[in-house]
Amino acid sequence: MQKALVTGAAGGIGSAISKRLCRDGFFVVLNFFHSEKAAVRLRDGINSSFPEPRAEILRADVSDRAQAENMFRAAGGIDVLVNNAGIAQQKLFTDITEDDWRRMMAVDVTGVFHCCQLALPYMIHRKHGKIINISSMWGQAGASCEVHYSTAKAAVIGLTKALAKEVGPSGITVNCIAPGVIDTPMNASLGSEIMRGLKEETPLERIGTPDDIAGAVSFLASPDADFITGQAIGVNGGFVI
Repeated sequence: MQKALVTGAAGGIGSAISKRLCRDGFFVVLNFFHSEKAAVRLRDGINSSFPEPRAEILRADVSDRAQAENMFRAAGGIDVLVNNAGIAQQKLFTDITEDDWRRMMAVDVTGVFHCCQLALPYMIHRKHGKIINISSMWGQAGASCEVHYSTAKAAVIGLTKALAKEVGPSGITVNCIAPGVIDTPMNASLGSEIMRGLKEETPLERIGTPDDIAGAVSFLASPDADFITGQAIGVNGGFVI
């Protein structure tokens, strides 16, 4: 059975991805940092749905190299890595502090760097593997009052494209998904009026769901996507074209 690792697995998008990969036949390592109760509920819910365990939880702050190394050591070889862990923050550019900036880059960019580096030796040895990074449509188009977030997510797209070229000869694909406005607790904090406005700006006239993102991950993790690499796939209802 192939093994997948999903960072930030306890959140809205992460949990949908994890459940979908388990249904696809993967054993899934569920990474979390703060949300232990949610991670335990997710693991137990998944495992109760199958005759044998299909998920385990591992705690790590992926922005911390030592913690990330311990997680990969405990997880063993990973066939599919989904870099989903991330943070967001709304703030005027002139109000962003150096701590805000450093923390955003640490989690949203350095965390991806750590996990990719740590997953690759096993994949290179096997000459096969899939890395799927979760970016954002704001990494493609930019967002007012989210300059640091947009910058970090653009960096993830750049990392994806460059790394795909480097590890392609080893049979490894690297892609990223750029979600649009998704119905998650993180976005719910924007308030109903802003969410309604974003819905109206979306050509498909709806807010996306975590399952929309999970479906794209499922495809990229499957053999059907073996000839796709270095791509930033927008799952945004047409918001960014």
